[in-house]
Amino acid sequence: SDGGPALTAGMNGRLGGIARRHRPRGLMETISHVKVSRAEGVQGDFRGALAGLKGKMKRQVSLIEAESWAAAMADLGSNKPWWMRRANLLVEGLRLPREPGTRIRIGSSCLLEVTVECDPCSRMEEIEQGLYAALMPDWRGGFLARVVEDGDITVGDEVRIET
Repeated sequence: SDGGPALTAGMNGRLGGIARRHRPRGLMETISHVKVSRAEGVQGDFRGALAGLKGKMKRQVSLIEAESWAAAMADLGSNKPWWMRRANLLVEGLRLPREPGTRIRIGSSCLLEVTVECDPCSRMEEIEQGLYAALMPDWRGGFLARVVEDGDITVGDEVRIET
């Protein structure tokens, strides 16, 4: 074990942040609440809407664990904010299983299903030299997911793994 929280259903974390961008390479906007839907992903985020339109549901919503981002920042001796990763949702206090098909409930209604690891891209080097490599191990770069059940989410909502 790496000393992180156990990978068991029923453990809870919290939604530590929400971010979106309206266009490719656009500035990230952090918000406190948002609607997440099968049609649009994170409302107002260009990637979720594109995924819904094109039927490519693998990357409707992106998530990153606060602890994974903190570990990458520690490796680099840096302290950039999590949304620089360009992820939509920040999960705190919960280690997500590193496997596609994992279902994650946020709040009372939103249900996501992990589709694939979110590999870091070369854009990460524009943010900080060495960030690409720092995000490579153990899914530190995050998770991509599709929306299974629509819902409104708010920073502070409970996040839990469902089986």
